[in-house]
Amino acid sequence: MTSLAHDETLPVAADSRLVSGLGFAIVSAASFGMSGALASELLDTGWSPGAIVLVRVGLAALVVVPFGIVALRGRWGLLRRNVGVIGVYGALAVAGAQFCYFSAVAHMQVGPALLIEYTAPAAVVVWLWLRHGQRPGGVTVLGAAIAAAGLVLVLDLLSGADLSVAGVLWALAAMVGAAAYFVISADEQNGLPPMALAAAGLVLGAAALAILALVGLLPMRASTGAATYAGATVDWWVPLVVLGVVTAALAYTTGIAAGRRLGSRLASFVALLEVVAGVLFAWLLLDELPRTMQLVGGLLILAGVVAVKLGERATVGVPVP
Repeated sequence: MTSLAHDETLPVAADSRLVSGLGFAIVSAASFGMSGALASELLDTGWSPGAIVLVRVGLAALVVVPFGIVALRGRWGLLRRNVGVIGVYGALAVAGAQFCYFSAVAHMQVGPALLIEYTAPAAVVVWLWLRHGQRPGGVTVLGAAIAAAGLVLVLDLLSGADLSVAGVLWALAAMVGAAAYFVISADEQNGLPPMALAAAGLVLGAAALAILALVGLLPMRASTGAATYAGATVDWWVPLVVLGVVTAALAYTTGIAAGRRLGSRLASFVALLEVVAGVLFAWLLLDELPRTMQLVGGLLILAGVVAVKLGERATVGVPVP
């Protein structure tokens, strides 16, 4: 009787974790997706991408660090043993990805920039192939080809329209940072709790940005001019607080909670909602909407990335119980 009751509770617990994980993943994707629209208006008022990222990462670090300390439970040696991993995570996945994305938004619309950045899963597959010998299958190759075709449409290369080369290059650089985020976050062999990795990465990312600013390599421009979103004018500090607390601290912590409950594969599928959220917020807050051909290209990119992930799943092998 006890065995029967225990067996009946297992599916309920699994379902509860699935539902809560999906909820966390959706909140994380929506929070991340809001950042481009908020930053775009700050850029127009005179802020530099470096200044926005420094404030955003710094505020997020202040919020997340206490949770990271709790997660470590006094195991400070984990930080010392993983200084290299944390450094790469902070430089590429946190500071690099955000700075390059905001720099891209300074030259092109939020939607296309985000769509280019989210070709990152395809880059992850290529990295696993070259670095670890995990050769992609036919479905993965097909997905990469579909995503490439979508990228051509997003960039509007066929119509001969003016293209911001700088914006595209910044978006591709952001894609490299996002790919680093997926690769490092999925590595469980370093022993770092996810919350501790996020906190340490945010601290190092903020420190790196601050050093670059102090030596003059990272332009820092700020403005106290009011920002306008959806026809409403707000003080300059309001979008900065939202960027730090909501689109960084909340996004990272809920994303980690989702990954713990869903696993990296399912969590990365749901993370594609960030693209949809980014386009939606750009439309609602900035009245920006990609052209029809770019929207079609975006759908192709999403379809291609999903195919890449399905193909990646097929090459992983038999799951460990």
